[in-house]
Amino acid sequence: MNQEMLNVLALPLLFSLLGGTYIYRSDPERRAAALQVMILFQTVGALGQWLGPHPALFALLTLHALVLLPLLVRHLHVGQAGPAPLGGD
Repeated sequence: MNQEMLNVLALPLLFSLLGGTYIYRSDPERRAAALQVMILFQTVGALGQWLGPHPALFALLTLHALVLLPLLVRHLHVGQAGPAPLGGD
């Protein structure tokens, strides 16, 4: 069952990681919704890890969390106003 859980959750977690990061960076209006979906996928993955532990699934969840956490902190820090301009203007 452990390998089956990895097979079931690997592609959705990767899709969440790539799609959520793309939406976060390209569409500030949908940033909160993208983060909510990523948190939901992290929660489902954690449940899968609890039901059938597998080292590769744990590594994938860790990678997902390492990408999700900075995005979430930055969103909460910056808020709805969007990021500050990078240039000196």
